[in-house]
Parts: sequence; C-alpha cells; structure tokens
Amino acid sequence: MLKKGSASQKAYEHIRDKILNGDYEKGKKLTEVMLAEDLGVSRTPIREALKKLEEEGLLVNKRVINPSEKDLINTFDVRILLEAHACRCAASFMDASELQELSACIHEARTGSNEEIMAANKRFHDLIVHSSRNKVLIETIERMQSIIFLFRRTVVYHKRPHLIDEHEEIFQAIEARDPALAEQLMKDHLRADLEFSLHAW
Repeated sequence: MLKKGSASQKAYEHIRDKILNGDYEKGKKLTEVMLAEDLGVSRTPIREALKKLEEEGLLVNKRVINPSEKDLINTFDVRILLEAHACRCAASFMDASELQELSACIHEARTGSNEEIMAANKRFHDLIVHSSRNKVLIETIERMQSIIFLFRRTVVYHKRPHLIDEHEEIFQAIEARDPALAEQLMKDHLRADLEFSLHAW
C-alpha cells in the first residue's frame, strides 16, 4: 500500500487517471524514464506506482490494458461479494469510534465538493472493509482500487440519485447490529453503482 500524500501515491494517481481517461492508448508501454521526465520526479516513486498499477490489473508487463465491459462487471461482482460480507461483519464488529467516523463520512458527503464527496465515499467503504478484520479480504479489495475509483468517480460526478441516502441506510443497519440487512443493503447499493456507471459510460 502506498503512503498517502507520498510521491509514489501522487505518481500512481496521475498515471491511473491518465489510463482511465484514455490518455494512454491501449497497449502503450509506460517506461520509468518517460514517466519520471513527465512528472518531474525520480524513478523510485514511478517504479512503486507502476508496481501497484500492475497489481490492480491496469498494466500488464508495463503495457496499458483496456478492460472490457465484461471485465469491469466481473471485477465489480467480486467487489459486491466481498464488501457485502464485510458489511455483515461490520454490524457485529464495529466499535463506537468507527461508527462515529462512518456517520461523519455521510455528513461530509452531503455537504462537500465533488472531491470531498469522493474522499468521504472512499473512507466510508474503507471503514466497512477494514471492520471485517479479514486481512485477505482487505488486501483483495486494495488490489481493486483502480476499478473502484473508476466507478466511484462516475457515480459522484454524474450525481447518482440516492447515493448518500443509501450510505445512511447502511450505517443505520450496522448501528442497529443487523448483519443480514446490512449485507443486503450493501449488495443493493453496489449493484446500483454498477448499473448507473455502465449506463453513464
């Protein structure tokens, strides 16, 4: 995992965005030298960024991939299974401070700019994933962050209806210690994200 705010994290986000925006053509080889010159940084953070992008599947042998709609759906299906399970766990394991932070994410998302909503949305889901206390689940979701970012950006910037209301319902189910309801609400929430995103694209 890259350290937040580090040169590697910034390089990763820059390259990831260019891949997802289509600025790098399919099959293009991204070299450390070229990217270091473009970003004005040393090759070390570039190397770390490229490694993460390879782990997330956006690069193969340093070449840009172009995921098909089916690839995106398959990846999102796995996310739904994992996060729904994490949400079930959250209803059992989340402590008072985590619940308070989860609630704060909802407030920030209702009042913030698009970038603040993006950050609050990510934090909301990260808190639930980490509450699973399952290292394998957490690491698997971490490797999917680029695809998750793509969907998150779409639903936030295109203003998917009821997005934050659904977060509120999930929070209430977790707070009420209702694992079955929390799990189902997360499944419904992420399926709505998927359907909205595919339509928006």
